[in-house]
Amino acid sequence: MRALVLERDAERLVEDDVPRPQPQAGEILLRVLACGVCRTDLHIVDGELDPPRWPVIPGHEVVGDVEEAGPDVTDFEVGERVGLAWLAGTCGDCEACRRGEENLCPNATFTGFSRPGGYAEYVTARADFAFRLPVGAEPVATAPLMCAGLIGYRGWRKAGPGERIGLYGFGAAAHILAQLLVQDGKTVYAFTRPGDRAGQAFARRLGASWAGGSDAMPPEPLDVALIFAPVGELVPLALRAVRPGGRVVCGGIHMSDIPAFPYRLLWEERSIASTANLTRRDGRDLLELVGRHPVQTETRRYPLEAANEALDDLRGGRLEGAAVLVP
Repeated sequence: MRALVLERDAERLVEDDVPRPQPQAGEILLRVLACGVCRTDLHIVDGELDPPRWPVIPGHEVVGDVEEAGPDVTDFEVGERVGLAWLAGTCGDCEACRRGEENLCPNATFTGFSRPGGYAEYVTARADFAFRLPVGAEPVATAPLMCAGLIGYRGWRKAGPGERIGLYGFGAAAHILAQLLVQDGKTVYAFTRPGDRAGQAFARRLGASWAGGSDAMPPEPLDVALIFAPVGELVPLALRAVRPGGRVVCGGIHMSDIPAFPYRLLWEERSIASTANLTRRDGRDLLELVGRHPVQTETRRYPLEAANEALDDLRGGRLEGAAVLVP
């Protein structure tokens, strides 16, 4: 099969012919229909995250059809449409798993990181970590939900109650979450790169009540700020924007160092939290929510062989919404 492969110390993906994987016990084989391009993929290619094995086939926002079911798989049939996310498997036995916090399992595996991902024509997955999608789910539109949608949703839940919500970094995750927030009656404030008028107009088009640069203050204090851009300098800015008792949630797997800031920004019971990975319950809950309240994902399609171009566009901030590879 064709796949985009990253070798250790390489700066670009290389298209290669690799053996088509075979599903093992408890696994399914998917024919990949679409795979979203996530900022985590960019962190891997740019050497900011180090996979446990090389070479690696990235990609964890996967939508595909079941091509074959391995031994012991009874939950999926050939032809069913399925989604794969970042969390690919957990041990089920550790303290975190027993607490219901499988996203913190120290033995977890991850799609496109510790096992081959969706930048390919086929991919295998543990059946118990795959998400059944509605019949006829459009692959390109659905792919960004499998990580950008999920991490935004988990960040929202991690933030707790709040009516005035700021989104720092208005990319793939924020553009999905903004629609869910507006449908839930929340007031959304969008923060983009300073001077990014197109990004700010995009945010307002999706329902943001206000949009401005990340260096600006919103017209009223925020209850919650969610940071999706991997920029540590945004944390003090977000703390400055939230009310006393407000919370700042960092939503990425990687972020540049947070600079020192005066204690007065944290005082008055403001708090900082992070999200880590996701749980299968997050996936089921999000898919049920968008089934009742559909969102419109903004996507740009790329052929599989143009994965490097898609990553370059993401790195350069040239995307509205999400890039999606189509084999």
